Amino acid sequence: MTERHGSPSIEATGLVKRYPPDVLALDGLSLSVAPGSIFGLLGPNGAGKSTTVKILTTLARPDGGTARVAGHDVLRHPDRVRRAIGVVGQRSATDQGATGREHLALQGRLFGLSGAALRSRSEELLAAFDLADAADRLVSTWSGGMRRKLDVAMGLVHRPTSLFLDEPTTGLDPEARHELWREIAALSRDGVTVLLTTHYLEEAERLAARVAIVDHGRVVAEGTPDGLKAELRGDAVHVELRSPSDAPGAAAVIERLNGFGRPALDGGRLSARTDHAASSVPAILTALDGAGIAVAAVTVARPSLDDVYFSHTGRAYRPETAEVSR
Repeated sequence: MTERHGSPSIEATGLVKRYPPDVLALDGLSLSVAPGSIFGLLGPNGAGKSTTVKILTTLARPDGGTARVAGHDVLRHPDRVRRAIGVVGQRSATDQGATGREHLALQGRLFGLSGAALRSRSEELLAAFDLADAADRLVSTWSGGMRRKLDVAMGLVHRPTSLFLDEPTTGLDPEARHELWREIAALSRDGVTVLLTTHYLEEAERLAARVAIVDHGRVVAEGTPDGLKAELRGDAVHVELRSPSDAPGAAAVIERLNGFGRPALDGGRLSARTDHAASSVPAILTALDGAGIAVAAVTVARPSLDDVYFSHTGRAYRPETAEVSR
């Protein structure tokens, strides 16, 4: 069976995955990705993003639920799924002792390409990712950003309809990250469906047409970035304290003020929502000063994906917080 026009390119329903002895990595996760779109799977380390990718790319079996990619069931027809997808993992798959051109040639041969067709496709990708000048140098001499672009190029050698990118920009410097963002956006314009996992809020907002926020193995919110932010009323007030130890007391003070919800705590930083954020700043400063709590700075901001995460989980977004790698 081939993918039907208009049907989801990637679809998961009620995925469950357990790891011994008692880790529930996925707890009924569901998602649907439209053809030719970029879908962002957003959450901190350990939320279940990588486990989801492993199941959708046939590298792991779910303990419950179903998944289809390019119209094929991942359990019944894993070979068909593998031919239809490209996968770029969290860690680079490059060999330091081989050249960029050799990497693409090997990857192409694994998918049955050879001869002039393989050479043409390799040259096309080297040019598209601005790697042609370095193609015959050992990858050990390349920058981290160049190696990451080569990883993506390798995932595209066989012209997959869907590409899975598992935290592709982790560890890159800002310039290399923005370069790779441009390349990923171009893939969607060319009709490739991209499922991108990330713990960078800015990355999801910049690239994805739709995002799903994952927490403890479940999708807790899904929609367009603008749509999810629009669901939140008012603006956010962010308060930086001089002493992080004052945070619990400051949160209690702010929560007692009229019009404020429960503040989110992140070290010495508090964030709270209100319908009248700018005009509420003097009241916040007065109340905290009266409680003997010193403030370093106060800012007012429009809703962000960070605020969306907090509204659905009750916790500030901290990408690094995870007890188990999932």
